Amino acid sequence: MIHQYKLNGYNIVMDANSGSVHSVDDVAYDIIGMYEGSTAEEITDSILSKYAEAGITEADISEVLEDIEALKKEGLLFSKDPFEEIAGDIKQKQSVLKAICLHVAHGCNMDCEYCFAGKGEYSGKAGLMSLEVGKRALDYLVENSGTRRHLEVDFFGGEPLLNWDVCKELVRYGRELEKKHDKIFNFTLTTNGVLIDDDVIDFSNREMGNVVLSMDGRRETHDRMRKSKTGDGTYDAIMDNFKRLVDDRGTKEYYMRGTYTAYNKDFVKDVIHMADSGFKETSMEPVVCFAGEPYALTEEDVPYLEEQYEKLALEMLKRREEGEGFNFYHYNVDLTGGPCIYKRVAGCGVGTEYLAVTPTGDLYPCHQFVGDDSMLVGNIYDGITHDEVLDVFRQGNNIYTRDNCSDCWAKLYCAGGCAANNLHSNGDINKVYDFGCRLHRKRIECAIMLKVAEEESQE
Repeated sequence: MIHQYKLNGYNIVMDANSGSVHSVDDVAYDIIGMYEGSTAEEITDSILSKYAEAGITEADISEVLEDIEALKKEGLLFSKDPFEEIAGDIKQKQSVLKAICLHVAHGCNMDCEYCFAGKGEYSGKAGLMSLEVGKRALDYLVENSGTRRHLEVDFFGGEPLLNWDVCKELVRYGRELEKKHDKIFNFTLTTNGVLIDDDVIDFSNREMGNVVLSMDGRRETHDRMRKSKTGDGTYDAIMDNFKRLVDDRGTKEYYMRGTYTAYNKDFVKDVIHMADSGFKETSMEPVVCFAGEPYALTEEDVPYLEEQYEKLALEMLKRREEGEGFNFYHYNVDLTGGPCIYKRVAGCGVGTEYLAVTPTGDLYPCHQFVGDDSMLVGNIYDGITHDEVLDVFRQGNNIYTRDNCSDCWAKLYCAGGCAANNLHSNGDINKVYDFGCRLHRKRIECAIMLKVAEEESQE
């Protein structure tokens, strides 16, 4: 399966199954497009007619056809899918827990209109996680991690800084467990920034492997959706906090995580605002919500949003050439080093490698299922008590169980998309969230174009 597209003057051909990417001239691009449905004679006649004034000869066409055959034999073009028959076996390798999302606070000091967590309280299940529950959650992770050495813990909410002292104590406890069990914990903090102070900055920049900072971009964009409990905008309350944390963080990982809605479909301006404010690691996600909400995105918005993603890629390329580059999360594609094929086929590990823990110690397949009683799978004291829920993720939930993924050129880049988005939009984790898929395919095209531009600039 191949995918062809033109962007920023590049003719790009992607071989979906091998992951090979080819940047070709116009003639080769057209020949590849005709290759599987036409004879050599038909291809030759068509190309000679189209490029009569360019001086293209039969010998030129024959050379391109020979190159295509060579690439096909090498498995770099028109390659067969080697993964479908073994997808189930690959999924079974996702059987050992490696990460937990600790909901240390079901509560928030903000009142974001689009919050998937019910203003941080998860269907009325408000509360703060005790140190005892948190320690038991880390013990549970270690006990169920098998031979895995590297473990991940995300402090999440609501707003985790509402329970900051417990977060710090849990990091200290994790460091003790590292020595005792020969494990390595990577801690992550996700915060809205209101309560960031010198202690949060110092501790986070010393102990957190990554920090996710929630910000929607321009003041008017951010303040429209991310308000305080009193209804005021929060941009001014967080901007300096974020700048101080990032400036002090050095080379350690962080990224700005924003959401765009119907109110800021021109979200490129918000990404650029973050970059111009000194934040070079950016992310912006489309809102996921019920249709009919005033801020909901619609199918009619897709063409414009696709244009925005292309516009962002071109601006990033321009700034990179000027030495003022920045990163956008969805454009970070590694064509040679990962992720591994297991992750590409089996997905994010929801319900298999990853679980969410509530303040009372209940377990859910991931943070986006918390609060949905039908998705409760157990607790940190008794373990998994609802195997029937997790079996849906263990036995299905890969790119070949999704209804529209098998024939999609992008499947090995998105791993079938988000199971929670699928369930919440279609009632089934294996029925894809088509709106999200369409945007993700465009992001992949832009990301690949940036890699092609980077490679060609080095030649």
